[in-house]
Amino acid sequence: MRTVIERPLAPSLETLFHEARVKRASPLPLPLRFNAPDGPCLPSDAELAKLLNLPRIAGAAAGAWTFPNGARTRLLNGTFDLDSDTFKMALFLSTSNLGAATTTYAGVTNEHANANGYTTGGNAITISLSGTTTVTVDGTDVSWTAAGGSIVARFAAIYEVGGDVLCYCLLDSTPADVTVTDGNQLTVAIHASGIFTLA
Repeated sequence: MRTVIERPLAPSLETLFHEARVKRASPLPLPLRFNAPDGPCLPSDAELAKLLNLPRIAGAAAGAWTFPNGARTRLLNGTFDLDSDTFKMALFLSTSNLGAATTTYAGVTNEHANANGYTTGGNAITISLSGTTTVTVDGTDVSWTAAGGSIVARFAAIYEVGGDVLCYCLLDSTPADVTVTDGNQLTVAIHASGIFTLA
């Protein structure tokens, strides 16, 4: 199974159904429930997920990317050079101090252990810029495959290697931990609209 967590918010399953139907270039039946009290209606999210073979994460949607208090200043003064610095995405536990007061990656506590398919420091993410009057800051998707045990995390953070945290998010905005069991993949998929925009 592949667990996909998309930022800032995943599209609705109805949208995914439509996209899957278009990509297949052949009609996919959209089943209607005729036993609903108000007449025929579209299937539930769970039914659509099953129809599309999409894994679902119990609980709420994933949270949006959030800047620590000093990150905007570091963007403007050039501390973050988004299109040339090296960035990584790391996973953190529910007990982490990751939050508004966060500055450096080194100062963030309780990263996921160096085990079960996760390596301390996380995985590389490539940041890119596009646009003129509105600039979109985008990034590549980042994945981990659990091996020898489960990957369990509450937060993801994007940070400059050897420097500061650019932004962070809840993997489940309930908030709740996300668990990926042995042999399965966790992918933090950057939203189609990018990580953030400047206009």
